Amino acid sequence: MTLWRLEWLRVVRTRRWLALVGTFVFFGFLGPLTAAYLPEILSLAGGDLEGATITLPPPTPADGIAQFASNALQLGTLVAAVVAAGATALDAIPEMGVFLRTRVDDLRPVMVPRVVVTAIVVVASWVLGAAIAWYETWALIGAPDTSAMLLGMALGALYMVFVVALVAAVASQARTVLATVMGSVVILLVMPLLGIVDAIGRWLPSHLGGALAGLASGAATAGDYVGATVVTLVASAALVVLSVRLFSVRDV
Repeated sequence: MTLWRLEWLRVVRTRRWLALVGTFVFFGFLGPLTAAYLPEILSLAGGDLEGATITLPPPTPADGIAQFASNALQLGTLVAAVVAAGATALDAIPEMGVFLRTRVDDLRPVMVPRVVVTAIVVVASWVLGAAIAWYETWALIGAPDTSAMLLGMALGALYMVFVVALVAAVASQARTVLATVMGSVVILLVMPLLGIVDAIGRWLPSHLGGALAGLASGAATAGDYVGATVVTLVASAALVVLSVRLFSVRDV
């Protein structure tokens, strides 16, 4: 049995994929539904207060996609970080760390399948959720722009790859799965704060997180994400290489 097949079986048999698919699919259904029926939801929740009626403009396709993207990228990224940490935190079980370092000279054959398989499952879950949101938005509100959706989904997928690569790098220094998740989440939260400065934010991987909503609404164009795309591609590859090297030289 190859390490690639072993990692695939690990993802399937531990049901990790269910957490990812369930999260993105849930928001794929919920986002457009919320956008389409927001006035009714507010009415049921007490939207008419002391005779003052809350009036909202008719929903647009961009609203349905934005609802999905904002929710999925918040909780979905967290779930992706947890799943990736479980796969890449080799030293979470000290016996495993000792075993690998005493019997394996090169950790690349061990780490690369874990990172790649996890990234594939995360990306597939994201794409499935976005596709459901696309269809439901079309059915309930109207058709989003096809080219904007495809590009936004691709850029969002690239951001998910970066998240997995980042978690792998953090795992090379953290001792537990929890520490890996917390360290990764802190970094992912700091990036949008740095992104407040536009000159910096447009180059950060976190900029790609808003690509789907930005392109679907017409507030952004493909050119707005070129810099962030290049940085994310380079950073993702560098983080994977870094994680392998740090794991190799680290003492358990």
